[in-house]
Amino acid sequence: MPIGVPKVPYRIPGDEEATWVDLYNVMYRERTLLLGAWLISGMAIFDTMQTVTPDIYTICLGITICLGIAASMASFILLGGEPTKRIAFPHARIMLHQPASAYYRARTPEFLLEVEELHKVRKMITRVYAVRTGKPFWVVSEDMERDVFMSAEEAKAYGLVDIVGDEMIDKHCD
Repeated sequence: MPIGVPKVPYRIPGDEEATWVDLYNVMYRERTLLLGAWLISGMAIFDTMQTVTPDIYTICLGITICLGIAASMASFILLGGEPTKRIAFPHARIMLHQPASAYYRARTPEFLLEVEELHKVRKMITRVYAVRTGKPFWVVSEDMERDVFMSAEEAKAYGLVDIVGDEMIDKHCD
């Protein structure tokens, strides 16, 4: 059984040959960012996207794109993209659900504090979804009660994305 972080061959800019580099270093150098799962970290990314002056971009200036699946916190971050510039590819899936906490072993008072904090976070996230999509708070709240998977078209109708299709990227990336 291997011990430690996996290493992969990678040619560092300026070097003649590829060397074995740990996977996390390669992901950092390639600017690969995997999003989802962690509530507070995801909310921090969302808040940062809302406060920076230039549009947030992934492939080109001002566009937030869903490739494959945007589930959980990734759908929340997708929602935080610049309005009118949130794209989902035709076969993308977007999943909306309520925040969850891992199984927690603690004494009752600590557990109750955890539940109370999770309830506050859920209300904050629901409020953001409601404001950004234009849906009533109660509709978003009911939709978050279970995992709701949407196609790109359904996500557009819901207000999570603005554009469906890859042909629009060329139009916005002049």
